[in-house]
Amino acid sequence: MIESTIEEALKRKYPEQVVLAVCISRDGIPNIITLGWAMSTSIQPPMCAISIGHPRYSHQLILDTGEFALCFPSVEQKDAVIYCGTYSGRDYNKFKETGLLQIPSKYIKPPLIADSVAAFECRVSGTLETGDHTIFAGEILTAYISEKKVKRLYNFGEFFSGIPDFNPDNK
Repeated sequence: MIESTIEEALKRKYPEQVVLAVCISRDGIPNIITLGWAMSTSIQPPMCAISIGHPRYSHQLILDTGEFALCFPSVEQKDAVIYCGTYSGRDYNKFKETGLLQIPSKYIKPPLIADSVAAFECRVSGTLETGDHTIFAGEILTAYISEKKVKRLYNFGEFFSGIPDFNPDNK
């Protein structure tokens, strides 16, 4: 091992997961943010966490409402993932602009995203300020999986793709 800059070392972390967090304004307008920083945090009760930068529109929406849907996008949703990570919900209706379909949630106000590989309805149970980001810990109220076989999307640093199927016998 040799010492490196933080930036150079971070380039080597890929691939990383990519998720879409759906939140909603107090006026009932949903927004989607693309995130790379998400994780499971507890089995009992089931919990997950996402990290969002302070200036992001979604950051304020989740602070205001205390809810978010965590959706794991499929490779077919790649263009929408890039769009949702590039444009602000302050200025654009991301569901309308991307064509992603909303599915009503059971326990929270933000909708789910149709054709996600998996999705979770979450209620914020705690926050942690970490420099220029806030980690939102959410209790998972219920979970969903795709009815059809879809491949999950990952961030490879320079591009987004699914992970190739592993076949040890090369068949």
